[in-house]
Amino acid sequence: MDPVADAVRTMARRFAELAAAAPDQNRSVAATPGWSIGDVLGHVAMEPSRYRELALGRGEWPARAAELPAFNAEQIRTLPTRDPEKLAARLIADTDDFLETVAAGGPDLTMMFDGDQRIRADRARGTLLAEFIVHGHDIAATLGRPWSIDPAHVPIVMDGLTQVIPGWVDPARSGGHTASYELRLRGLNRYFFRFTAGQVTIGEPGPVDVHISAEPVTLLLLNYGRLAPWKPALTGKVLAWGRKPWLALGFNRRFLPA
Repeated sequence: MDPVADAVRTMARRFAELAAAAPDQNRSVAATPGWSIGDVLGHVAMEPSRYRELALGRGEWPARAAELPAFNAEQIRTLPTRDPEKLAARLIADTDDFLETVAAGGPDLTMMFDGDQRIRADRARGTLLAEFIVHGHDIAATLGRPWSIDPAHVPIVMDGLTQVIPGWVDPARSGGHTASYELRLRGLNRYFFRFTAGQVTIGEPGPVDVHISAEPVTLLLLNYGRLAPWKPALTGKVLAWGRKPWLALGFNRRFLPA
């Protein structure tokens, strides 16, 4: 049994069911300005096949992470269909195909990704999982429906994010920044980020300027800009300490918005 593949497959189906059943596909989604529910469904439905093409050495990706919004807009403009049931069916089928491709390729299978980065395809399952979780959260909030997020899925997402975030550093907000961060998922994993003159690496434990402890689901939503940093800080869901604890509030802003 592969728990990562199981998580991706489960959330693909949950997202597809939620989005396809929305009664008004033209309803605006607040978390993605300018996009309707149908647009969000279309975007997410195209991602599994894009991932598979990239894993097979084909496909397209933005050369810079900052170009992703325009890339996504074109993706939505050229959708092969706007029928929600067909999009949902394609999403599920293409997710299964991508997971089978990764399983066959194993840990040596790599792919190009946004920002001209070559990454491991098996770890890229984490960023695809985030598409289902976060955009499902967006649509559920729009519809006023519950959307549970399993904390155990957050380390899977982080496994994907940590291999791509060097290409997502915002030069305007991180240029010249030098500091080290420890990020703790409560009850789960720890991650170490080191900025050196505006470049970030994910590395081993060492001297840390600020420690950040976060409830896993809260951290996921923070990472994707679905929560303001001060809100979880007020409720204790995110805590910071160390030599420079004030850096914690600006950590997510060091990166381009996802």
